[in-house]
Amino acid sequence: MPDIQRDEISGTETTGHEWDGIQELNTPLPRWWLWTFYATVIWGLGYTIAYPAWPMISGATTGVLGWNSRTQIALEQANAKAAQASMVSRIEAASLDEITKDADLLQFAKAGGAAAFKVNCVQCHGSGAAGAPGYPNLNDDDWIWGGSLEAIQTTLLHGIRYAQNPNTRDSQMPRFGVDGILTPVQIVQVTEHVLAISGQEADAAAAQAGSVIFAENCAACHGASGEGNRDLGSPALADAIWLYGSDRVAIAQQITDPTMGVMPAWSPRLDATSVKQLAVYVHSLGGGEPTP
Repeated sequence: MPDIQRDEISGTETTGHEWDGIQELNTPLPRWWLWTFYATVIWGLGYTIAYPAWPMISGATTGVLGWNSRTQIALEQANAKAAQASMVSRIEAASLDEITKDADLLQFAKAGGAAAFKVNCVQCHGSGAAGAPGYPNLNDDDWIWGGSLEAIQTTLLHGIRYAQNPNTRDSQMPRFGVDGILTPVQIVQVTEHVLAISGQEADAAAAQAGSVIFAENCAACHGASGEGNRDLGSPALADAIWLYGSDRVAIAQQITDPTMGVMPAWSPRLDATSVKQLAVYVHSLGGGEPTP
């Protein structure tokens, strides 16, 4: 056997490799590290035997303990439902007004509604319910169909312009430009009138002419002063809250070829109790109105 070479300074055995005068030492790993490594190997082998681990053609090894994450989450969900069963039953039996007058029910309904909102509503209305262009802000007090608990619940149950639900809330605005109901000049004049009644800078002469056209074509739905009509789902035009934009281009576009959003009906997707909780939560965001 060849002679063992050792480093002159440390006395450690070398591997025999050398680069640019630097020798590679054959320093053994610390004992504690080796024993730790061996322990993790043994633990890993034991884990793959006890729990699901190895993928197979049509599944995976089940493990001798018979545990899996699907069973565990199902058990946790069942325990959570059992813990909430009493409160859920009370909410199911109570009216919306009764829920708001019971502090415990109100707190529980808000918490459940917040959870339902995060799962089903934030995609359109935002995590803070502030909305976006084309998606209403649920924090303000401008409600196209009404902001009472009952009105919100109806909107949640049946949706807006949701064809699959026969009881959906529905409103249609004529395509005044596309269908030739108004001429381009008349659309400009009505646009100026809408700018004027909403407190924005407008051409006075055009707005005056537009007021006549507005009275003949728009007031039946939006009101003589642009105050809106919740029974018809017609938005107010005299405030500073706009769903599709408030500048000249946006208003003229909406008159010419209106955009009309769709909200799904949640009644087949969420149970009645969840809809109640969601209505209570949305109503509590700050813009909810008293029940008439």
